[in-house]
Amino acid sequence: MTFIGIIPARYASTRFPAKPLAMLGGKTVIERVYRQVEGQLNDAVVATDDQRIYDAVVAFGGKAVMTGVHHKSGTDRVQEAYERIGKDYDVIVNIQGDEPFIQPQQLQAIQACFKVPETQIATLVKPFSPQDGLAALQNPNSPKVVVDDCQRALYFSRSVIPYLRGVEPSEWLSTHTFYKHIGLYAYRPEVLREITSLPQSPLEIAESLEQLRWLQAGYHIQVGISQVETIGIDTPEDLARAEEFLNSLNS
Repeated sequence: MTFIGIIPARYASTRFPAKPLAMLGGKTVIERVYRQVEGQLNDAVVATDDQRIYDAVVAFGGKAVMTGVHHKSGTDRVQEAYERIGKDYDVIVNIQGDEPFIQPQQLQAIQACFKVPETQIATLVKPFSPQDGLAALQNPNSPKVVVDDCQRALYFSRSVIPYLRGVEPSEWLSTHTFYKHIGLYAYRPEVLREITSLPQSPLEIAESLEQLRWLQAGYHIQVGISQVETIGIDTPEDLARAEEFLNSLNS
């Protein structure tokens, strides 16, 4: 099977404008993401709506494609980029442009989901551990996932799912394995084309989770399990923490 990684990167982030071009350990964030991906998939391309990001990617030797500025989600940007590339791949992997520490094991895990011939969409989860603490489990900014016996997602929620009836919340993490969603997706090209044409669904609007639109429309999401925690960059404070993490790796 052939896999292409498409990395959506926009300039006008509300919480952190110009984030892809922010410097992290002497390289831009987008270059660090690209370097983590290249060599792990058959191809890698940055999809951007800004000439400055496009030029920066080309300058470090990466591949980039310009897309429109109207997209409401990275998924839509990935779809347009794939159409513009004009080359066929078996699977498209959507890699967030603010994940400079994405690991080869994670990319391998999501590719492995397509060993199941019926896989339409794939994503990753990471088990919560008791050491994470109840506050991490209850954090609404960290979506939770429940899966079926075939490792397909049943539901995603900002609430704690499942609710353990009759068990004190302080004992939840030691009683049950809860899964944290990792926002890495992969799709068959025809499925990506279909899901980007779907209207928003009531469940998606309620939880503000795009993947619920796909589940509600009847698509299946295969789930791979990762033990690796990544450090996403949403704010300048996250960038400072990422710099500290990078320094600790190099020390």
